[in-house]
Amino acid sequence: MKTCRILLTAALLVLLRAPAFAQGHAGHGGPPAAEPRAETQTKPPATAPPTSAQEHAGHGEPPATQPPAAAPPEAIHISPQRQQQIGVRYTTVEHRRLVKELRAVARVVYNEQALATIAPKIGGWIESLYVNTTGELVKKGQRLLDIYSPELLATQEEYLVALRAKRELVRSPYPGVAESGEALLEAARRRLELWDISETQIERLERSGKPTKTLSLYSPLDGYVINKEALEGMEVRPGMPLYRIADLSNVWVEGDFYEYEVPFIEVGQRAEVRLPYLPDEVLSGRVSYIYPYLNVETRTVRVRMEFPNPQVRLKPGMYANVNLNIDLGHRLAVLAQALLDTGTRTVAFVDRGQGYLETREVAAGAKAGDYYVVEDGLQAGERVVASANFLIASESKLREALGGAAHAGH
Repeated sequence: MKTCRILLTAALLVLLRAPAFAQGHAGHGGPPAAEPRAETQTKPPATAPPTSAQEHAGHGEPPATQPPAAAPPEAIHISPQRQQQIGVRYTTVEHRRLVKELRAVARVVYNEQALATIAPKIGGWIESLYVNTTGELVKKGQRLLDIYSPELLATQEEYLVALRAKRELVRSPYPGVAESGEALLEAARRRLELWDISETQIERLERSGKPTKTLSLYSPLDGYVINKEALEGMEVRPGMPLYRIADLSNVWVEGDFYEYEVPFIEVGQRAEVRLPYLPDEVLSGRVSYIYPYLNVETRTVRVRMEFPNPQVRLKPGMYANVNLNIDLGHRLAVLAQALLDTGTRTVAFVDRGQGYLETREVAAGAKAGDYYVVEDGLQAGERVVASANFLIASESKLREALGGAAHAGH
């Protein structure tokens, strides 16, 4: 068996080397080897070099069709299959009513126009105290305290003397004497009025003919005592603050808004406030003042709003969430996701049909919710890409780079 294998291997080597041996001898004048019968073959026609579209076809993407007449030469072509792969969606540019919502965390403060300080205009001592606790609710005209003042007592006596003199001098046959009595009474009366002695108290003094040794101070408004310095028996001097009273039926809410939001805020606009512990309850008010200066540390401007507060839900010192809904009217708008900010400009990809997208620079205005106002660059009814913008931009840049490299190779 071993001998047979050796013989078969040798025979096979001889058969394989026989044609080469014959060709080698043909070059040396030996008889030519018999030519085998040729088979009929058709030479393939010359083909043009593949186009870029055909090259992409090898990657699974069909060749691009001719761009529509309306598409600019620089339009990007992305086949529908490729658009589906990267998740392209479209939205339509259209007119719609836009409402811009501004939000801020605000503080409830006292209405400065509804504050009153109770301070005497004469010196003396507090003889009786009728409102003796901070936080107490007082009514307009309610008696707060009595002050004993020797100076007030002397002035009342002067007024009574002037009143009796007038009655005596009015019978004088000399007009000048009667007039002097009238002037004396008027001077004493004016002095009492400057000390906040009411008309009722002066009339009571005239009827009784007896001076009172104390002066009563009354509340000038309905409100709560937010500060009390008065103590029974203490000495008081003119101008010393004894009470501070605040009317809380109308309060101020002050919020800080960023400087780019301030141009949309106007006095008289409706404002809404929500309290953290009452999220479902909305209180309505109005913008009453925009402060004329900027906080340089936070880059914000303070805005004052007034809110009715009949149930005293809003208490000074509270924090609240404020919303301002700014009606921008019916404007041409586009979905915010359709705009791509490149850092130097804002662009959108406009659908030109058959997979062609035009890169269009857009002038965007105010943002309201999920939409931007379109100032320039887009027309109503145009379809723009609303998703995968970054992928389309990357695809465009990649194709530009590949195209430049291909031209450089030629």
